[in-house]
Amino acid sequence: MDHHSGFSAGTADNASEQGEALAGVTVIVCASCRDETGSDAHPRAGELLADDTRHAASGDNIRVGTVECLGNCKRRLSAAILRDGCWSYVFGDLTTASGADLVAGAKLFATSTDGLIPWRGRPDSLKRGLVARIPPLDMLKDLK
Repeated sequence: MDHHSGFSAGTADNASEQGEALAGVTVIVCASCRDETGSDAHPRAGELLADDTRHAASGDNIRVGTVECLGNCKRRLSAAILRDGCWSYVFGDLTTASGADLVAGAKLFATSTDGLIPWRGRPDSLKRGLVARIPPLDMLKDLK
């Protein structure tokens, strides 16, 4: 199992490969999530988390988008990290300042060789906040 803890400066080819790997990862933030008070004020806490994630991802080739609801309301601020052909992850109990953690998780995911986000090096918020890990459909052998 590949447990890269980060990116090091390297050749242009290495940097290009890392950029391509990051392009395959998407962070989706629930923009409708409310803060712990349940306030309907705008911008919503989820929108602030999305902005923080976009800021943390600036300069990286990581896609960041929003959806109106991830259906994880009891765990408040929620986000998902997806990668084609790999497991998808849903996280809750995030804060408006968890963008850097989501980007760190996306970087770990991009360099994973087994299609999983490595546990080692994963930010604590992504360890504690894990809600679900969903397999890619092509992994299900008994799907009818």
